[in-house]
Amino acid sequence: MELLTDVPLVGRVLRASTTGFECGTRSSDLDEPRFGAFVQARRRSDSTVIIGLIYAIRVDDDPLVRQLIMANNINTATIRDQRENRMVPVEISVITVGCMEDGVPIYALPPRPPLSLDPVYLCDDAMLYTFTQHFDFFRLVLQAANVPSEELLAAALRLAAAVRPRGEQTAYLIRAGQRLAQLLSADLPRLNHVLRLIRPA
Repeated sequence: MELLTDVPLVGRVLRASTTGFECGTRSSDLDEPRFGAFVQARRRSDSTVIIGLIYAIRVDDDPLVRQLIMANNINTATIRDQRENRMVPVEISVITVGCMEDGVPIYALPPRPPLSLDPVYLCDDAMLYTFTQHFDFFRLVLQAANVPSEELLAAALRLAAAVRPRGEQTAYLIRAGQRLAQLLSADLPRLNHVLRLIRPA
């Protein structure tokens, strides 16, 4: 499988299950991925594209960082060297929200997770637009354990709205809110919280 060249590489898979995966990268490569971003993991052995949402980004420390924190004064050059030249590990956690088969979205868990060292990319605008045409991935996010599901879903919807023409963005968020009202009708505090987060400006 060849690396994609037209979308940013987020990192490579460290560990995975059918419900999600973690990928690793370096702190110097941490410009593109953000909380709520849609990512794609591609298995080497088949054509399934696994779609997920970034729900956590953790920057690990190392012995040098611990020593620098104890110093009275840290100059700018030292901080820049630590961030840009040293390979500080970053771990990105992703919840799986579906997959794509031959360009067709499937809003269910994939039959197999990605494998260790499989590349993880950001979804480009076209893939993001296609995958978020329907809201069937909401259930996987809202039912996920140990995930800030309301904030995650709101961040994802704001990104999904942003790839649409300006005249469609508010209507898209309204439709999303209507679907959320159906799913969370028995949990009004939770529903109101999500609706506040996605309310158009």
